Amino acid sequence: MEVKTPRKTALHTTSSASLFSPLTLPNGRVLKNRIIKSAMSDSLGDGQGNPTPSQMRLYERWAEGGLAASIIGEVQGDPRYPEKPGNLVLNEAADETAFRNLARRGATNGAQLWLQLGHAGAMAHLPISQPRGPSAIDFPDFRSKAMSIAEIRAVPDSFARTALRAAELGFGGVQIHAAHGFLLSQFLSPLFNRRSDAYGGSIQARMRLLIETVEAVRASVPSDFVVAIKLNATDQLDGGLTEGDALEVVAGLEGKGVDLLDISGGTYFPGAPSSSERATTGPYFVEFARAARRLISAPLMVTGGFKRKEEAEAVVQSGDADVVGMARGFVLDPYMPAKWQAGKSDPSFPRFATLPPGGMTAWFTMRMTDLGEDREDQVHRDIGEAIKEYEKRDELRVAQWKKRFSVP
Repeated sequence: MEVKTPRKTALHTTSSASLFSPLTLPNGRVLKNRIIKSAMSDSLGDGQGNPTPSQMRLYERWAEGGLAASIIGEVQGDPRYPEKPGNLVLNEAADETAFRNLARRGATNGAQLWLQLGHAGAMAHLPISQPRGPSAIDFPDFRSKAMSIAEIRAVPDSFARTALRAAELGFGGVQIHAAHGFLLSQFLSPLFNRRSDAYGGSIQARMRLLIETVEAVRASVPSDFVVAIKLNATDQLDGGLTEGDALEVVAGLEGKGVDLLDISGGTYFPGAPSSSERATTGPYFVEFARAARRLISAPLMVTGGFKRKEEAEAVVQSGDADVVGMARGFVLDPYMPAKWQAGKSDPSFPRFATLPPGGMTAWFTMRMTDLGEDREDQVHRDIGEAIKEYEKRDELRVAQWKKRFSVP
């Protein structure tokens, strides 16, 4: 491992940037262009927390397609609080050979592969967990217990250990997940964080766990290892995190060693509207990024709503963001960046006559399985079939997860 050296926060310039110009991050790592496959829960783990050949091939194909970096969503350091039974678990019992192979294959063609550090908190998958969050929640189909101070204080070290393992196994970086309603996002939101101790109340107290986690991760890894953050601009829920408070969090992250701030929004709490199903068209959260630019010197990434090359190019050229994050476009066409650079057309997004709850997630998730098996042109399932396949696979993996991690 590299000996750490004192780190300086680097300022970035965007006036002459284009979508295919390189970007040097504050730690010296260079992104070969401004297009990143943002984190998705690909649900391609083996049900025991380890990578599969299909997952390795999926990220290899995305790297071959010309992107700058891919981010694997919801990689757990603690198997007690997963988002789904297809999540990866990178702890002391992980299959290091499989993780090394994933890191190597996902970094071909000059790409970088990062792991999104996850902890689902109150949204941990009920069949294989006992959810914990900042405050107790008790809804008919959704419940969690409040974390103790000891449990909260263990989070930064847990994330730091996972990040160090990622560095040792050959990954290029990590992204700390503080968006979409998962644990660190729950602490930021007054709707879900009703604590009256040092971790609740004002936004300065609600952001304390995130800041402590960022500091712990940054201190644990080599200086050239990327530490990124995904942050909600807003929860899009009444009583949730507001844009004003989110900007306070951005300001609080300045000087903490962040290499890239990924701005997104929304939450996956049951009944909440999804950003991907908004009525508006075009990229989301660009105005928030413009405001955040004045508060932090780390490069900015905006994720959400990008479907066309001209949208991505416009945001980078304007200087509102340095990088664009896309997910579903890559699922439709894994070679999208190379095609864009060659002047070819945008991916064609599907239209569904009906959209059952969870249907969009199921369809795109099963499409990722097809990509990982090099058979996307051979499979043409409707959204109902996708839901059935997705749910059946999860049922099988729940049983595997329980056996592997001794879940009662």
